[in-house]
Amino acid sequence: MTVEADKEAEGKKDSIAAVGKFNSNVPDLQVFSYADIDEPTNKFAFENKLGEGGYGPVYKGILANGEEIAIKKLSKASTQGFEEFKNEVTLAAKLQHVNLVRVLGFCIERNEQMLIYEYMPNKSLDFYLFDLARQSLLDWRKRVDIIEGITQGLLYLQEYSRFTIIHRDLKACNILLDIEMKPKISDFGMAKIFMKDEHEANTGRIVGTY
Repeated sequence: MTVEADKEAEGKKDSIAAVGKFNSNVPDLQVFSYADIDEPTNKFAFENKLGEGGYGPVYKGILANGEEIAIKKLSKASTQGFEEFKNEVTLAAKLQHVNLVRVLGFCIERNEQMLIYEYMPNKSLDFYLFDLARQSLLDWRKRVDIIEGITQGLLYLQEYSRFTIIHRDLKACNILLDIEMKPKISDFGMAKIFMKDEHEANTGRIVGTY
């Protein structure tokens, strides 16, 4: 066996061990294999790319049962890493609300860090707010409904969930819109978790978006 083959075998063994250990902490989420994601996205074809953020590119996929999904794939050039990935997956297993994007599962095979979400067909709020042509699609009734939905999501995070969650990176591109233009808060990689009896905390690094 060559050195390269040894490394590949060792990498697979580490990946399997990591999945088992990681999934024991988030039993409510599905563990996807790389093949599970590769086929629905047509090998991450460019035409299936929905966009790209600080974490990495996001692709659309369709599972064998016809369910549409969105896959967020960590970019090798991203400044975010496993801690942000683990934070979001762990939170996803704990949080359930109509105004939060639902995370279906994750994949950490082949040294990848991918998050699998429900698909939001109307993209993100910034797609409309910062485009002169699309701004007209958001009349005042829709804008008020979106504001109310975001507020309900934040109220749940900070008051009614099992923990107090401070998002720390709330912005228009992290507000996704479903088929009825109802808002859902996404991207909890930077979120801070507090116990209910905690009232203050210190952070050792700057987080969020410039």
